[in-house]
Amino acid sequence: MKNIIFFTALILVNFKSLAQHIPNNRVLDITELSEYLNEDTKQRFQGDSKVISSETLAAYFREQFSNGFFYNWENNDARFEEYAALYEEKDAHITRALDHQNKYKANTVWQLPFNYKNGEAVDVYALRHLARQHKMVDVAMQYYYTGKDTLKVNYFKEQLKSLNAALTNNKVETIESGNGIYEVFRSGYRILNWLQIHNLYLGSEAYSDEDQLLTIATLLQHASDLYETNDAFQAGNHQTRGMSALAMLSILFNDFKDADAWRERALDLLEQHLNKEINKDGFQFERSVHYHMSDIENYFYVYQLAQNNNVKLSANFENKLRNLFSTLVKIAYPDKSAPVFSDDTDTPWAESNDISGTLTLGYLLFEDPEMGYFAKSNVSSKIYWFLKKEQLDKLKTIKSTKPSFGSLQLPETGYYVMRGGWDKNDAMLVISAGLDAEKPDHQHGDMLGLQIFANEKVILPNYQVRYSLEDLELFKNSQVKNVALVDTLLQGVDYKSNKGGSGFGKFGSLPQPETLLFDSTDSLDVYIGKHLGFEENGVEYSRQVLFIDTDFWIVKDNFSSANTHNYKQVWQGHYTLEEAPQLLRSSFDNGSGLDIYQLQEVDTVSLSGKRGKEWAMPKVSDRTNFSFVTAVVPFKTYLDRIDETSSKLNIKDWSVVYTPTEKAGIKTIQLNRGNKSYFFNVINTTVSNLEFNFNEPADVLIEKGLRDITIRSLSTKEISFTYQDSDSNKTAVTKTLKMGASIKIEMKK
Repeated sequence: MKNIIFFTALILVNFKSLAQHIPNNRVLDITELSEYLNEDTKQRFQGDSKVISSETLAAYFREQFSNGFFYNWENNDARFEEYAALYEEKDAHITRALDHQNKYKANTVWQLPFNYKNGEAVDVYALRHLARQHKMVDVAMQYYYTGKDTLKVNYFKEQLKSLNAALTNNKVETIESGNGIYEVFRSGYRILNWLQIHNLYLGSEAYSDEDQLLTIATLLQHASDLYETNDAFQAGNHQTRGMSALAMLSILFNDFKDADAWRERALDLLEQHLNKEINKDGFQFERSVHYHMSDIENYFYVYQLAQNNNVKLSANFENKLRNLFSTLVKIAYPDKSAPVFSDDTDTPWAESNDISGTLTLGYLLFEDPEMGYFAKSNVSSKIYWFLKKEQLDKLKTIKSTKPSFGSLQLPETGYYVMRGGWDKNDAMLVISAGLDAEKPDHQHGDMLGLQIFANEKVILPNYQVRYSLEDLELFKNSQVKNVALVDTLLQGVDYKSNKGGSGFGKFGSLPQPETLLFDSTDSLDVYIGKHLGFEENGVEYSRQVLFIDTDFWIVKDNFSSANTHNYKQVWQGHYTLEEAPQLLRSSFDNGSGLDIYQLQEVDTVSLSGKRGKEWAMPKVSDRTNFSFVTAVVPFKTYLDRIDETSSKLNIKDWSVVYTPTEKAGIKTIQLNRGNKSYFFNVINTTVSNLEFNFNEPADVLIEKGLRDITIRSLSTKEISFTYQDSDSNKTAVTKTLKMGASIKIEMKK
């Protein structure tokens, strides 16, 4: 067994490279490998002899991999049989493998411009995927599906050699072009894939001792290059992927002289990423489920190999990794999927994220029954190859507990969850109100944007994207979000594609959001926030969201300006306009639906769409100040909808009452049920003989008790009001209420 290695992370912003022995600008000849072994390993091999044969060295590393890799390669055949039985992936693997082989020669080129085998030009997006070598894993799977066709092994060997030759001849795409083959993310991704392939081919007669050692020599050069080019922290998932790979190589090849330096560098940088990029609330700083789960993978590979090889990681590493899993539980919909946030890219145009595979992995690592609630009987087909049999056997008896999380906030990341429960028909809304200060590259124009799940459906969706699609900019920006807009302005401005031209792009600026209040009780959740996206055009904006009785929402969008503007809301989904502009309705295949009812009158509503997705835009024109007051009402059945045929408006079991005010264009909206009343834009009202007068239109909840009245402010700022008994001559009492605060007023007996 290898010696136990204790590592204490040193949190350093910058540090110089220690001199390496293994070069980063060329691949060692396999006859040189023994020269770079550490002294203990050399002594173990040769004693007084100065020569270690290729046969001896290859046999040694095969043994090391059988014990130290994610699983024992000697079980490859049995593993593959089980894999083929568990996963219906054969067609997908072969399709991707053929795609790669039909496009690229084994002895391919690694610098643009060059052509596919059919003569068409290779673009930058394809080059980046060639650099990752992820479809070479499919070629390795094709090897097994086709009865171990050795041509597949030869194809891998020749493609690896072609990269080494290109490196020697300085004919690889460089970092400066934006498409560098040895860029930290692509290099790290390639290492992961080549490690898996190397392990899959061990034992194959077509993969000789010399072939195996050449792969190892190539991986050592990759490690040396990652070490040389990553001597300081760089924000983002690219370095995390590369340092994950460097840590793996340092663990698997700790017999070489530079392994200790690699491990120290990799774990130090990974620790910095954990501390700087995993927010205190547990979410990955890029605010995307896709990148959150990708980071989980990066840390998992290191965590798993460290356990397999008795490398001691810090408690912080393990705690942060565990929190990454549990945070997915916090944001999950009742159907066990997750909302779409920013650059989620796995399934373009999808309206939710599949998190079951990731949480199945979390369950295997930590055996948390709340993670087990999401777990499936199998891990994802990709992760299967990185777990030991005894871990996989745990999925035969999963311990499952329904999560206990209710409404909650992730304040550092800026996600706010209003949850009705975990049953399949329960409703849930999530608000996006965050902007990463360091690297907002993957963020979308969705400040204060909403998503809603109810009755087993995502009823107010956001959409996944794909970088290579020409309308990526549209789907990243606020026209395709559930937000409010001014005139023709969008939240994201100054969009630029990346230097490499692969399709990915980011906004030059996005609005800075500010959450003013988040509060949750059994009968009411309240969110109040604002952003500065329209201030340059002289418009102040804020949004209030109320979740009433875990049943429906009131969304109030407030605009204020000295000049006239057009104000709009955007609601994603397929709506009909029979009762427009006041009522929008969508319905789903299970008979449930969503009503969006404008309680304050609007001028018009229009429909737009792209890629099979649609959105509706209620609008008012030429206003200085205006507030949309919108009831967002899920219904389970037709009878539960807002009854548009009734002469009296009711929302669920709340009656709606309108009262004109002295201010032009503003009316007080009142929702009443029993002893509770919600007021919007109220200036004066009487409740149980108490007259209330507000200094300006206010939003409040008033609840009558037997001998008191409780009034709670729901407004976006401090309010002031007076009250007095209408049956007496007593002087009016003046009170002020801060946002969200309440007071109880005793009534005379």
